[in-house]
Amino acid sequence: MEKRKLGNSGLEVSAFGLGCMGLSFGYGPATEKQEAIKLIHAAVERGVTFFDTAEAYGPFTNEELLGEALQPFRSDVVIATKFGFKDGKPTAGVDSRPENIRAVAEASLKRLRTDVIDLFYQHRVDPKVPIEDVAGTVKDLIREGKVKYFGLSEAGVATIRKAHAVQPVSALQSEYSLWWKEPEAEIIPTLEELGIGLVPFSPLGKGFLTGKINEETTFDKNDFRNIVPRFSAENRKVNQDLVDVLTRIAAEKDVAGMPATTAQIVLAWLLAQKPWIVPIPGTTKLHRLEENLSAANVKLAAGDLTKINDAVALVQIQGARYSQELQSRVDR
Repeated sequence: MEKRKLGNSGLEVSAFGLGCMGLSFGYGPATEKQEAIKLIHAAVERGVTFFDTAEAYGPFTNEELLGEALQPFRSDVVIATKFGFKDGKPTAGVDSRPENIRAVAEASLKRLRTDVIDLFYQHRVDPKVPIEDVAGTVKDLIREGKVKYFGLSEAGVATIRKAHAVQPVSALQSEYSLWWKEPEAEIIPTLEELGIGLVPFSPLGKGFLTGKINEETTFDKNDFRNIVPRFSAENRKVNQDLVDVLTRIAAEKDVAGMPATTAQIVLAWLLAQKPWIVPIPGTTKLHRLEENLSAANVKLAAGDLTKINDAVALVQIQGARYSQELQSRVDR
């Protein structure tokens, strides 16, 4: 698979990473461990070198899963994990005190069965802790050889600049897709200026942009999409217009002699935005993994991108991407 560098940091990874949260957390029951390990191994075999987890996914179980699954390939892969919630529980609130960052690093190293964390993100900005203190603590961990690169998640421009001045930020992880283009206004220009890579999570709109979800779809009781306004049945019905547009565009492109899927068009569009963007679509199914990775073979010309952007601009997306509680944790 094609490799990409996340900004100017020198951190090189596969063009697509694998978001591993859904294997353990967030979308209903956890995947059975051996099945999850098989999927992770399949990703490695297909050229994926970038794997995303966090102590909060479970909590803790997702890191343990990756630690076991990736141990045989440790020298060939990049593992990103995150700190920043009390006791690893998002419901308990944020905690980026230096002593907590250090405690999380030590615990994550053990769960991941490694002696270094490749990319250590602050999961959400903590308004009670100066970002300079956060960056300084990670800088110390880098000096000590426990962390290689520093990242932020869902941070705003002011926070990014302050953190970067203390310890260069290698990557920002934030939602970015054809139904959430807000980062284009300020975030992406700032990242380009500072030489920071972008790692879009939910690049397929939490599954909606695949075309496999409609107003009739029901979610598991533990699926967090149940509390996302954009996923109400009424809003899904309206937002189907976007999927219909993308489906028509996909039918006109091909991958290895077959019509492209809607998901592949969505992912190919992201790759075409900047050479330092590395999406991390997640899945629990091998055929979806293969479909997503094949998006790297979809080449969108300038005319294709204009057509997609023009068509999407005519669609009015309904519903907030987060509940009020979750939105309150976003640093912008």
